[in-house]
Amino acid sequence: MQGHPEVIDCLKALLRGELTARDQYFLHSRIYEDQGLVRLYERMDHEMQEETQHADAILRRILLLGGQPDMRPRELNPGVDVPDMLRKDLAAEYQVRDNLRQAIALCDRLHDYVSRDLLLAQLRDTEQDHAYWLEKQIGLIEQIGLQNYLQSQARVD
Repeated sequence: MQGHPEVIDCLKALLRGELTARDQYFLHSRIYEDQGLVRLYERMDHEMQEETQHADAILRRILLLGGQPDMRPRELNPGVDVPDMLRKDLAAEYQVRDNLRQAIALCDRLHDYVSRDLLLAQLRDTEQDHAYWLEKQIGLIEQIGLQNYLQSQARVD
């Protein structure tokens, strides 16, 4: 099946963004684990796996449409401490959200409703799960303070 070149190019850009988000979550999750912040590690590891699933779905769609995937993640800019990592992860989710919205509009305009529906599902996940959870964590730090927050994320076995 041959897809519209604009849709394929858009999906390729989205794929690179998902791979970048995956790598950022991967790095941040392992930093959290190293610091003993087990709850943050578990959540970010889960997010990394979901970003991998998003990338996989987009990759498969590109291939189905006859496109040549670009598997190069964009440059990473990891955080230096917990609040910074959470803020950078949230900024990445906002960027993904904006890119998904633009891609959905493009797919709609070009009548590629299958790609649009795939991206709509990813947009829901980005807004209702990833971004929402990160916003809550940043809000918790502001409400209870960093030290209390960090203590809540550690787990002693």
